[in-house]
Amino acid sequence: MSNTPKNISIETMITTLGKQAKAAAKVLACATTEQKNKALTIAANALRENMDALLKANALDVSSVKKAGKADSFVDRLELNPERVEGMAVALEDIAKLADPVGRVLAEFDRPNGLKITRVATPIGVIGMIYESRPNVGADAGALCLKSGNTVILRGGSESLNSTRIIVECMATGLRAAGLPANCIQLVDTDDRSAVAALLRCADYVDLVIPRGGRGLVELVRNEAQVPTLLHLDGNNHIYVDKDADFAKALSIIKNAKLRRTGVCGATESLVLDQAIATEFLPQLVDTLEGCEIRGDVAAQACDPRINAATDVDWDTEYLDAIISVKIVQSLDEALDFIEEHSSKHTDAIITENAEIAEKFMRSVDSAVVMHNASTQFADGGEFGMGAEIGIATGKVHARGPVGLEQLTIFKYRVAGQGQTRP
Repeated sequence: MSNTPKNISIETMITTLGKQAKAAAKVLACATTEQKNKALTIAANALRENMDALLKANALDVSSVKKAGKADSFVDRLELNPERVEGMAVALEDIAKLADPVGRVLAEFDRPNGLKITRVATPIGVIGMIYESRPNVGADAGALCLKSGNTVILRGGSESLNSTRIIVECMATGLRAAGLPANCIQLVDTDDRSAVAALLRCADYVDLVIPRGGRGLVELVRNEAQVPTLLHLDGNNHIYVDKDADFAKALSIIKNAKLRRTGVCGATESLVLDQAIATEFLPQLVDTLEGCEIRGDVAAQACDPRINAATDVDWDTEYLDAIISVKIVQSLDEALDFIEEHSSKHTDAIITENAEIAEKFMRSVDSAVVMHNASTQFADGGEFGMGAEIGIATGKVHARGPVGLEQLTIFKYRVAGQGQTRP
């Protein structure tokens, strides 16, 4: 059931939000760093002060998805608790502490005719943020857009609508206290799915759309968007365990990469293992990943009877659950070919003590993030020192990997003359 008033069409709603965002963007572009930081700090305190209301709203969301029979991993992404709300507040405060990306001088040069040319970082403008399930994304996206001088229209998943309303209200409290328009951060307050398509067509007012969710959402955006997009594909992430890997290190990394939080996009979904160590390593892996289903090829199954048979579908699946696939390979080159074919280009890692092999892997794997001897769950803007992230961009235009403050700016050229005319 939609929450949109019957006498207002979805197209009209989105157009109105777009106009308001465009008007607010003109004000925000000229806001001082102090204003933006004040808005973020007060919004963080508002999240703490309204924690009870937020948790009650979230409980309604969680109850609804549980009744709908959603998987535990889905519920985990949606569910808030005091620790997670505090984490949202701290993320806002961390973003306030970061350097303001707007106005950075990216390059400057003088021309022989006396012209002084400067390339300066500027806000993109109005951003449409489409995401699923996790309500904290609304807080992170709102904060990052605010600090980078962009207004944002949030279209969260219908399953988190009650939670997101409270979060946006808290952000508005900070904006008003800092003398900035509350329309800098707006919510598409409806569960009508046609709102996504309408936002993708709002080319007159929206400068960039960022989708953050499953493959279905991203493909919808890619196929229907009439505005520029910054795509965030699913995280079908791989770890390659080389024959020169330290077993204890490898087992610890894989356990964290798979099981720390199975429902995040940085979780490892597929393990690629050198045949030379498979017989010795896999039984230890099965013991380490207690409670995790392991699906492997014929060679992997031969190493331990507790490994179930994998199908071709498994190699391309982002489980977001306690399941991992295992592929045995003969060489690094075979591992690279397998990862090239099946990776979603999000995050892939190698575990090895061989520096030469690690370097070849890092150079060869064409993913947004590549890692050596580290858990793929570090693929996160906060862990990269960005304060938070609006998503992991897997494309190759404008931004790639965790998208933080700097990636949410574009630039303009400022040219200063003393009356020059072109001959």
